[in-house]
Amino acid sequence: MNNDLHVEVGARLKQAGQRYTSKRRKLVDVLVKSSQPMTIPEIIRSSRGLAQSSLYRNLTVLQRAHVARRVIIGEDFGRYELAEDLTKHHHHLVCSSCGTVEDVTIPSRLEHSMERALDGVAAETGFTAVSHRFDLIGTCRSCGR
Repeated sequence: MNNDLHVEVGARLKQAGQRYTSKRRKLVDVLVKSSQPMTIPEIIRSSRGLAQSSLYRNLTVLQRAHVARRVIIGEDFGRYELAEDLTKHHHHLVCSSCGTVEDVTIPSRLEHSMERALDGVAAETGFTAVSHRFDLIGTCRSCGR
């Protein structure tokens, strides 16, 4: 596990007036090890000792401290992952049938073209953009068969 990540997470929590408890560290470790955003049940199954009741509270604290973020799948269904500035920039493929989410990184040339287009839209509207995220909604390979 990258110690620098834990130092940064600890600093963000301290700035938010929170402590970096052992359960929060364990939760961060679970999110680091995952190759895609996770549901609450997936997080619970992947690590002993993370109770559902405290998991919700700890995820809320991590979100407020900009350590984790919720990837919205539907109106009342979400998955969680580390904040993008702690990992790497990526987008998501979201299956509207089964709810699975897959991280995807697009080629840098396309990413730069998209950023230029979004900067143009922001300039035209007087909006100040700080980042972007896109989720491609559709049907995964398993559901499309």
